[in-house]
Amino acid sequence: MSAENPLLEERPTQADASRDRAPAAPRPAGSARALLWGIGLTAVLAASIVIAVTIGPAALSPADVLASVAAHLGFGEPTLSPLRDGIVWQLRMPRVLTAAAVGAGLALCGAVLQAVTRNPLADPYLLGLSSGASVGAVVVLVLGWALVLPLAAFTGAIVALLATLGLALGASRAGGAAGTTGARLSPTATVLAGIAVSSVFGAITSLVIFWSATNDSYREILNWLLGSLSGTDWLSVAIAGGALLIVGMPLLASARTLDAFAVGESGAAALGVNVARSRVLLLGGTALLTGALVAVSGSIGFVGLVLPHAVRLITGPGHRALLPLSALAGAIFLVWADTGARTLFDPRELPVGILTALIGGPVFAWLLLRRRSLA
Repeated sequence: MSAENPLLEERPTQADASRDRAPAAPRPAGSARALLWGIGLTAVLAASIVIAVTIGPAALSPADVLASVAAHLGFGEPTLSPLRDGIVWQLRMPRVLTAAAVGAGLALCGAVLQAVTRNPLADPYLLGLSSGASVGAVVVLVLGWALVLPLAAFTGAIVALLATLGLALGASRAGGAAGTTGARLSPTATVLAGIAVSSVFGAITSLVIFWSATNDSYREILNWLLGSLSGTDWLSVAIAGGALLIVGMPLLASARTLDAFAVGESGAAALGVNVARSRVLLLGGTALLTGALVAVSGSIGFVGLVLPHAVRLITGPGHRALLPLSALAGAIFLVWADTGARTLFDPRELPVGILTALIGGPVFAWLLLRRRSLA
């Protein structure tokens, strides 16, 4: 009996089998073209950060933003009033930078997971990370320990990761007993384990909310579960940005390994990739990065699912260009999504997770229809 679930994977055709027997390198996007896109998106991201800081009830200009940043970095004397400088440096700039780091990290994780699992619907919450982080966050909010919320959310995400990988490895071993994947960590078992862990942790979160949450704590919990960047500060920037640098850079360097995964396990092994070891390292890296990001932003969906698919329309499947451009596109997208969330319904602020879902759902449907029309 096969360990693979036919509901998650299409039956291979003869053409698919021939492609696996003679794997071809992913269609190159062209180094010069990818470089131009990278430069262009970097410029757009820098401009987006400056412009987004100017948007809000207190009118500011790009010159005000640049003057405040330069003064705080020691490149000039303060020219803004303390109030306006505080709005730039203490309120808006940390929030915009956190949005950029979270968007970049989620999009990067989505691109990596879609390659490792060979599942186009994979996103950073595939492994139950969001549900695990939610349990940690909800518990500390109910107890009134909001100061340790990032640590609790990160711990919950790691516990969920360990549960998912343990369950997936056990399922893979059970499949191996029937003559299938052995003790290797199969993509299908990992997906199914993530669904199971998400269900259990989601139920625990609901139970805690139902049993203990009241008034203010309930509002805080709901805000976090829907995904929100309100209240972020320079510590949030340090957590999200530090995780992106420490974990994201090795993920960016894994492009060749991910290209090998695209041709299947046997093809990757033939190309010299240690499939089992690489899969565990890549899944662990995306889990660590997602856990750190979720700890400061709550559950923000669709960024890691939609942005890699959108960027593939430009770059093709090669990960050398796909990974950095997905990160840049994710950063730009979440900067503007969060800017809209905090300004479109002023004086009310919409949790950014609602806006990303409202945008991401239709965009993903359009990408799906476009892909079918091009097939």
